[in-house]
Amino acid sequence: MATLLRVSLGQHSLAGRHPVNQDFHGAVLPEGRPLQLKGLAVALADGIGSSEVSQVASAAAVRGFLEDYYNTSEAWPVRRAAQRVLMAMNSWLHAQTQRSDARFHPDRGYVCTFSALVLKGRELHLLHVGDSRIYRVHPHALEQLTEDHRVRLSSAESYLGRALGAAASVEIDYGSWTAEVGEVYLLATDGAYEFLDAAAVRDALQQHVDDLGAAAQALAQRAYDNGSDDNITLQLLRIDALPELEAAQLPVQRLGLKLPPVLTERQAFEGYTIVRELHASARSHVYLANEDASGRRCVIKTPAVEMQEQPEHLDRFLLEEWVARRLDSPHVLQAVDNERPREHLFVAMEAVEGGTLAQWMIDHPRPELSEVRALVEQIAKGLQAFHRKEMLHQDLRPENIMIDRGGTAKIIDFGSVHVAGLTEGSSEARATALVGSLQYTAPEYFLGDGGTAASDLFSLAVLTYQMLCGQLPYGLQVTRLRNPRDVQSLRCVPIRSLRPDLPAWLDAVLRKALHPQPHKRQAVLTEFIADLHSPGSEFQGQRMPALIERDPLRFWQGLSVLLGLAVLVLAGLLLSRPGA
Repeated sequence: MATLLRVSLGQHSLAGRHPVNQDFHGAVLPEGRPLQLKGLAVALADGIGSSEVSQVASAAAVRGFLEDYYNTSEAWPVRRAAQRVLMAMNSWLHAQTQRSDARFHPDRGYVCTFSALVLKGRELHLLHVGDSRIYRVHPHALEQLTEDHRVRLSSAESYLGRALGAAASVEIDYGSWTAEVGEVYLLATDGAYEFLDAAAVRDALQQHVDDLGAAAQALAQRAYDNGSDDNITLQLLRIDALPELEAAQLPVQRLGLKLPPVLTERQAFEGYTIVRELHASARSHVYLANEDASGRRCVIKTPAVEMQEQPEHLDRFLLEEWVARRLDSPHVLQAVDNERPREHLFVAMEAVEGGTLAQWMIDHPRPELSEVRALVEQIAKGLQAFHRKEMLHQDLRPENIMIDRGGTAKIIDFGSVHVAGLTEGSSEARATALVGSLQYTAPEYFLGDGGTAASDLFSLAVLTYQMLCGQLPYGLQVTRLRNPRDVQSLRCVPIRSLRPDLPAWLDAVLRKALHPQPHKRQAVLTEFIADLHSPGSEFQGQRMPALIERDPLRFWQGLSVLLGLAVLVLAGLLLSRPGA
């Protein structure tokens, strides 16, 4: 049985010598899918003492974070989800101050510090702003993991340089690292940590090994007895067990689902009636079907029998529908909206009446640039839907683009999609696998550097080039890459050597998008599309690259022939001289 994530948590808070407790703390320790998809979270906040409403700010910050974080997209990694929530919370707190009399006195507004830990899979994530602290507890020391955002004017005077609600925008510190079983973490406000040391924490943990709540209470009381004149809040988190890497990778639950047989025409299957088989391969079978309840046409995809003993393939198979349900774009194939319980492992997607981009290129061997631009722009919009959810398609090729009868392009086949939020904390945290068709794959994958949105841009640029001239920009050079030196030797064939009727600037735009180094491509997809429509000054006045740049082999072969001819001519001249 796979090991599950388990922790022990203890927390305690005292108003201390103050009439009002302006600290606030909380934690969410979910089970099942929420734990796997989002992890567990602990957080605390400390309102500024000069404000009469800062306890409202600290309570809103912790409650809002713990509620809203779990409502963000499951595909987002922790950093993006958490920082988005905190940015929104900061804006809300600042707006409350601006609506009140406190707008004239910032030190009386809705302002608080904030610190949180999120444990997802095998990875810990830290979010922090202000001067509350997070420590890693060692036997004889407290390792401070956060930075105090406090500006000290003198030994007796200081102020918070950064806090939630203090300004319209805020910078949130973020850090992440691999967790270890047995580690203990301490979150504390200044009323606690300024009156405790490593020995006190060690003693409390030793006296209350099985009750971290009692340990936190003992430490709060210890800080009070040591003279703390502020609110006192502590949280103790101990990691008792971590999931195995394989268990942390994909959230798809295929347990209990039977593997379907090969389906036949007119067969009833899970509320659908099979019309005919569309495609069969060693990996899957694809069928056209009618949904019995609605009568709509659908595409049913089932794993091939040969794949039934490969659990990783089956997990990624179901991931296709998971991905489709989280993307909303007319240029991405949609999952069928059907929540009926299932008995078998299969994927149900919308049916697109039309053909693939591969067929379109056969039918349009020399298309107009305007036709290609229109399709490329649609494909780019589909890719943007992936990127907004922190996903990479990773297998963009002519067979994975459908064009319906109305001319709408749709990206299909999500079996190679990398989802940052699902692989976080696992061995697949980076998109490093060569999962797509090699001739459309960006060079960085072959070097093991990992893929980014720029990698999908490279694949789109390869498609653009192929749509215009029917050939690949690098031929098969990319598939032979093994080291950075190989990358430097890549040479893109100028498209105008194949299509001289195209504008000169187009070569420069495509060369940039097809650059072997990701950081030298257009920064985002929209920039590439803009360059295809309105090329800037950097692309104007471009000359055709010299033959040595376009085709070094042909250059040196030609030069060798010329040198050989020159030697023959010179030899002939010498032999023809009198007395020779």
